[in-house]
Amino acid sequence: MRRYRLRLDAEKVRKFQAALLSWFAEKGRDLPWRRTRDPYRILVSEVMLQQTQVERVRQYYRRFLREYPSVQDLAAAQPAAVRESWDGLGYYARARNLHAAARTIVRKYEGRFPRRLEELEHLPGVGRYTAGAVVSFAYGQPAPILDTNVRRVLGRIFVLRRGSSPAATERRLWTLAEAVIPDGEAWKMNQALMDFGATVCTARNPKCSSCPVGSLCAFYQRRQSA
Repeated sequence: MRRYRLRLDAEKVRKFQAALLSWFAEKGRDLPWRRTRDPYRILVSEVMLQQTQVERVRQYYRRFLREYPSVQDLAAAQPAAVRESWDGLGYYARARNLHAAARTIVRKYEGRFPRRLEELEHLPGVGRYTAGAVVSFAYGQPAPILDTNVRRVLGRIFVLRRGSSPAATERRLWTLAEAVIPDGEAWKMNQALMDFGATVCTARNPKCSSCPVGSLCAFYQRRQSA
C-alpha cells in the first residue's frame, strides 16, 4: 500500500498520546487475551473478535485454548473437530482459516510463529489489521491497527478531509494509526485506541462530556458549536 503523507500538529499528537495512555491506565478493560504475549493466543483472540462482541468471545476463548493450547495442537486437529469447537461462535470461515494458518506455521515455519508483518499477512485469513495486532501485542513492534473503533476515533480527532476518495481516506487512516504510536508503546496505544472507541468514542451517543481528549477533538468542537 502506498504511504500517504500527512501534515500533523506534533503538539496535538503528543497531547493525544499522553491523554489516551493516561485514560487507558485507569479505564482499560481487563481482557484475558491481554494477559499474554504468546502470538498464537493473540491470533486466536483476534480471529474470534472479528465481527463478534467481546463478551461473547470471552466464553469461547478459554475453552478453545484448553482444547488447542498451542499452534501445534491446532495444526494436528481434524477439521471437523475444529469446526465443532467453534460451534456457536458463527462465521465458520474464520475457524477454517485459523486452522489453515496453524498448519502453515507448522509446515512452513516449523512451528515458530513469524515475526515479520509481511509473513503474517500471507497466512490464511490474516490481513493487515490482524497481522498488525499480532506483531504489536506479541512483539511490541510499532505496527498500526485499524478496526472500526480506531477508524472512528482517528477520524473524529484528526478530521478527515471531505471529498477524499475511499482509497485516499483509507491510506490516511493507516498513516494516522501509525503516527500516533509513541516510541516503545505500541501495545498500550493500540489497545487504548480500541478500548476508547468501544467504550467512550462510540458510534452512537459518544460520551463527549467526559472525554479526556475533548479539547483536541474536531468532532466534539463541532458538536459544541452546533
